[in-house]
Amino acid sequence: MSEDQAPTRFDALLGQMAETDGQFHVTVGPDWMQGRTLYGGISAALCLRAVRMAYPDLPTLRSALIAFAGPSAGDVAIRPNMLRQGKSAAFVTADLTSEAGFGVHATFCFGASRVSAKRQVLLDMPSLPTPDDVFRPFSKDRPRPLFTDHFDMRVAKGGLPVSGATDADIYWWLKALDSHEDYSEATLLALADAPPPAALSLFDTFTPLSTMTWMVDFLTDDLSSPDGWYAAHLKSEAIGDGYSAQNSYLWASDGKPLLACRQTIALFG
Repeated sequence: MSEDQAPTRFDALLGQMAETDGQFHVTVGPDWMQGRTLYGGISAALCLRAVRMAYPDLPTLRSALIAFAGPSAGDVAIRPNMLRQGKSAAFVTADLTSEAGFGVHATFCFGASRVSAKRQVLLDMPSLPTPDDVFRPFSKDRPRPLFTDHFDMRVAKGGLPVSGATDADIYWWLKALDSHEDYSEATLLALADAPPPAALSLFDTFTPLSTMTWMVDFLTDDLSSPDGWYAAHLKSEAIGDGYSAQNSYLWASDGKPLLACRQTIALFG
């Protein structure tokens, strides 16, 4: 992987994945890095893409459980494995390795839609200022992770990252800049992991951190947002002993709830 390698659009990167002997390969450039590893969202999206290529008839994605066991970079290989497929649901794993060694283990749960006698949604989107009226912290003249160039991320409410805030509770507006509707599931998975953990708001200087485990529930079949913007709420519920436990939620800009997430983050400071 060369430092001079040209940036690769999200949809182009997923489109470049190819299969050889049951493994799916793609080379990921430095523009998708966060420090010494690919950021978690792109690793998860690549695992999902490999699973969808290996088993193209799977129904809608309902849940993902992802373990980030080690750093990943450069030439990536992903091996999907069908655990079980029933009449309406399927469980598939994907193991990602790279030139850095073993990186990610993902388990995906897929389920076909069916008629529900009851429908209830208790995740109302909060009232937030519009994306045009809020602050974008990742300007090009400030140090930032390389992968953030692929997203527009703006703080809608709460303490900014590395601001010495009194609580780890933050709302964002998020938008993918180089995706395509053919990859809506993978895009949302990548987008949900794009903002920094809420715990980073408590620090007044940057501290290294790394996601260890991540669980994502998809709440609807329709992942679209009218204007391409998504609202996110990240809240760290417990911080100590070098770890943070965080809940997060994602809505379409019209208030439709899309994702509910749970994340364990290692803090090195």
